[in-house]
Amino acid sequence: MYKASVIISFYNELERLKLVLASLANQTFQDFEVIIADDGSEKTVVEKLKKTIGQSSLKIRHIWHADKGFRKTTILNKAVVESESDYLVFIDGDCILHSRFIEEHIKNKKNRTVLAGKRVNLTKNISDNLTLKKVRNRNLEKYYFIYFVVAFFTPFREKRRKHLKNGIYVKNDLFRKLANKKKKDILGSNFSLYKTDLMAINGFDERYKHPSTGEDSDICMRLKNNGINIQTIKHIAVQYHLYHRVQERDQANTLIYKDNRENNRVYTPYGIYKDSNL
Repeated sequence: MYKASVIISFYNELERLKLVLASLANQTFQDFEVIIADDGSEKTVVEKLKKTIGQSSLKIRHIWHADKGFRKTTILNKAVVESESDYLVFIDGDCILHSRFIEEHIKNKKNRTVLAGKRVNLTKNISDNLTLKKVRNRNLEKYYFIYFVVAFFTPFREKRRKHLKNGIYVKNDLFRKLANKKKKDILGSNFSLYKTDLMAINGFDERYKHPSTGEDSDICMRLKNNGINIQTIKHIAVQYHLYHRVQERDQANTLIYKDNRENNRVYTPYGIYKDSNL
């Protein structure tokens, strides 16, 4: 059994995924499988992806379903069922990983605890100029201080400057404890937990049919309702998010979240196992 199953949400952006896979190949800890949870990528992309998988040193499985709109939570649930490890690490297909990312998730895992990491949002210029060679050379982590200074003094419309510090990796135990005293919510691109804890709430709520909001907060809320602790690992499991435009938030997701919150829901009937009466 693998020590971890790394589940990557993915849709069409193969060149970005290649960078993510390169960062996974760089990991100091390698006892994991990779499951690409593909929310309906085009056939031409899938064919190219198969070639990429065949050339990789990683243990990769590709799980796909037809494109019927945004169904990220559905394909994630399928990946969870297919996973072979008792510990799950969730990332997105546009997030480059620090070389100690998986190691830190494994070293810090605890029973009945979700490890909730953060990410730094890269500027468009940095993202556009990032290559496989640069990822393999670990340029982002080696030269992050230079990037931090340049980005801090570069005006950009996205107003993501406040996230720059999230890209700083620290080893000092005292600083780590001080930086993670406050409990935060789950970020869908950077969290891990035992598979049994996710199965206990029936996985992700598949009613979320729009991107950008809802599904992460929902899974966090229902885990908390089931007595699961949320432990932040800021500056520990570091992740670099490639630039893209901020997606619009849909009111339908907000209403679903409100319904689950008001009903103090733990187990969703719209998850991995479906209630036949619905």
